[in-house]
Amino acid sequence: MKQHKIYITLTAVFLLGCAAVLNFLPRSTVSALEKRDLRSFPAFSWQSLFDGSFANDISLWYSDSEPFRDELMTVSMMVSKYQGLALINEEDHISFVANNEPDLTAVDDTDSLAVDDDSDTIVNIDELTRIGHSGIIVLGQPDTVRALMCYGGVGGGSAYANAANTYQSTLGSAVHVYCMVIPTATEFYIPEKVRNRSKSQLSTILSVESKLTGGVKSVNIHNALASHKNEDIYLRTDHHWAPLGAYYAAKEFARVAGVPFLDISTYDRHVVHGYVGSMYGYSGDISVKQSPEDFVYWTPRNVSYSTSYITYTLDKEYHIVAESKPHSGQFFYKHKDGSGQAYCTFMGSDSKITNVKTSTHNGRRLLILKDSFGNALPGWLFGSFEEINVVDCRYFTKNMVKFVRERGITDILFANNVFKAYSPYVGKNYVRFLSQAGGLPKNPSAADSTAANQATPVDNGRPSPSSDGENGIGTSADAPLLPETDETDIDQF
Repeated sequence: MKQHKIYITLTAVFLLGCAAVLNFLPRSTVSALEKRDLRSFPAFSWQSLFDGSFANDISLWYSDSEPFRDELMTVSMMVSKYQGLALINEEDHISFVANNEPDLTAVDDTDSLAVDDDSDTIVNIDELTRIGHSGIIVLGQPDTVRALMCYGGVGGGSAYANAANTYQSTLGSAVHVYCMVIPTATEFYIPEKVRNRSKSQLSTILSVESKLTGGVKSVNIHNALASHKNEDIYLRTDHHWAPLGAYYAAKEFARVAGVPFLDISTYDRHVVHGYVGSMYGYSGDISVKQSPEDFVYWTPRNVSYSTSYITYTLDKEYHIVAESKPHSGQFFYKHKDGSGQAYCTFMGSDSKITNVKTSTHNGRRLLILKDSFGNALPGWLFGSFEEINVVDCRYFTKNMVKFVRERGITDILFANNVFKAYSPYVGKNYVRFLSQAGGLPKNPSAADSTAANQATPVDNGRPSPSSDGENGIGTSADAPLLPETDETDIDQF
């Protein structure tokens, strides 16, 4: 009987302790693991009270913002690992993580499942929360683990190619248009034994290339990357490529565009140690966290440059509600060791228009239309163009024709990951930029979800007001992400 009382007492103490933690400690507001803002306490209104939505929103807030959310999720991952919930090939150290369904309460993207116009294949296209029908493949053992997103597309890319063609025909021969499709790490690192779990990304790249017309030039970086796959051209713990991969892509683009290109030996090398990226949260596999890597990037040494931004303000639904006047800023942000935001090194976030003026004087002015994969490209091109503008596929409210004319842009590069290139939404969104009137919507909450001012998930690949993160992926491919980079976490160059 005494033992029963002790057991009851200990259980009661434990439950009371859990209740105290959940109800009295400060609640979580952002999740670095999930790379998103957590729900905030709902605003009260008599209408929401009477229709029941206020109580429902409180329930969602309570479950989404529990104290120590990321720490509790990490413990859950560890328990799942030791319970053997993932299907594991012990001989080859390959585990298959079940497909993650999109969280449509956090992401408003009605185009999450796209049917390619050239086939009946359905593929998950969003780079942050939708990762392919076959889920994620985790390779290797702690210290060397690599997480890969399976790709379900076959051919496709008509809307993406059409966007490049439409820009060329609309803007005329005075502007040179280039089209790049960025493959993900899966294309080069998936083991032969499980290659049938993911479709060939080269088929989509070649499909896009075959549809380019009117003088649009293809920048096919597949071979350039494949020839360097034994180098660290992709991140192991993140869905993005590594800056070194972007270097080889930028080099191929410079060759096609006929502009000079600075060798990597003319750059200064920087390292953020202990980096664990987005694939930890997406896979739910603790071995990814146990395999931190170095995030290595480079800054140009022999070219001077200045950076300015127009920064967009987003509401809780990730609509653009305001924009800043042009203001100067840093292009490269230095993150501390262990920071999970290291991919935000470039430009800090996605929800802005970037302008870089360089000391290169050759009359060439570049516009990069990108998802979050494209963030790593501009820094390699300061010695190639006298001016570089960067626009994200999710954040642009101006009229593109007017924007190109006013800035004297001579070259336009579409640079998006394969998930974004496959998506009909992304291509159509780029075309919409050409005809939209410009200016902020008067009622952003009522805007169409495919409108240019709608911040869709991706790629961004960064915790951002955006991404960071595309997301996708797939952006940049290119999800509600974290707030602007915390100044306590970074130093600026």
